[in-house]
Amino acid sequence: MKVMAINAGSSSLKFQLLEMPSEIVLASGVVERIGLDDAVFNIKYSDKKVKEVCEIKTHKVAVDMLLSKLVDLNILGSLDEIEAIGHRVVHGGEKFSDSVIITDEVLKAIDEVSELAPLHNPANLTGIEAFKTALPNVEAVAVFDTAFHQTMEPLSYMYSVPYDWYTKYGVRKYGFHGTSHKYVSLRAAHMLGKKPEEVKIIVAHIGNGASLCAIDKGKSIDTSMGFTPLAGIAMGTRSGDIDPAIVQFISQKENKSLDEVIDELNKKSGYLGLSELSSDSRDLWTAANKGDEKSILAVEKQAKMIADYIGAYFLALNGCDAICFTAGIGENAWETRKLVIDRLGAIGVVLDYEENLKRGDERVISAKESKIKLLLIPTNEEVMIARDAVRLIK
Repeated sequence: MKVMAINAGSSSLKFQLLEMPSEIVLASGVVERIGLDDAVFNIKYSDKKVKEVCEIKTHKVAVDMLLSKLVDLNILGSLDEIEAIGHRVVHGGEKFSDSVIITDEVLKAIDEVSELAPLHNPANLTGIEAFKTALPNVEAVAVFDTAFHQTMEPLSYMYSVPYDWYTKYGVRKYGFHGTSHKYVSLRAAHMLGKKPEEVKIIVAHIGNGASLCAIDKGKSIDTSMGFTPLAGIAMGTRSGDIDPAIVQFISQKENKSLDEVIDELNKKSGYLGLSELSSDSRDLWTAANKGDEKSILAVEKQAKMIADYIGAYFLALNGCDAICFTAGIGENAWETRKLVIDRLGAIGVVLDYEENLKRGDERVISAKESKIKLLLIPTNEEVMIARDAVRLIK
């Protein structure tokens, strides 16, 4: 069964074509700068890569180009081989606690919660509509970033604010990266030789956006991102947790609107804000290793926040079996992992320094005497999307 896994952004379209249930990737790639004359189309298949720079005005044009390439490059004999499409949707609010087959009612519900993710859900809907037009007879599934966290109890997801903010406007913790957290926790259980319902896992998804999740018996019980992805740990350009009164203070001091201040917390803070250099972990570690004090502060601040959350989740879970590192930084920046793990000695964690120097491959990076397994697990959200598409459509 061939399944398309799709992640549509406001000006991009990421994709994978997978053979299921073997989970073999037949093709993958991304269309970037949609809407511009110099859009970029990239596709990888077998051992080959194709790149084109051309005008791609809309997502529909991008989808039509992608589908044509799949046939023209003999990746598919015909488009009839595609039996299902899975779409990443960032926000499902409280409406969706699992992936669902897309219907008109589902599309309406996704649109209704778009105010909670105004930069993401409309783009996700655009991708869904483009594929619906191109492949009207192929069933499609929506896979929500927030769905995995719907198992949290009110004690975890409610804020200490007027209760009617929740009843009127849905103000609560939703959490994100749920598809990644779920995939990594399942892989962790497999690596431990146990069933998901037998283990307690902490996952640190550390990329340009980053979040942690406490997972008990396969279910999310708490996560660091909140009502929006701005909450939690410091990230590439996001501040993470701060005193909310700072927003009003800076608004008054710099004569900026609330929107402008929130924009700076989202786009000019985190790594970029503290270092005044870059939002890229690689740039900061290069500078830090040369003694740049602000870069050192930026990476150490993030590591401290990650370790603080791990400590809190260790208590919430009453101990854990494994701590997992995933996503771009979590998988590749051994220095960041070391900074975090060196702060966790009180809970019996011991790092295998040689294994930690390796990057990108699934492995155990804890020493034999460590009381908790430390795992490096490359995430694969596309596989989770394809799995859910197969599960629901079959």
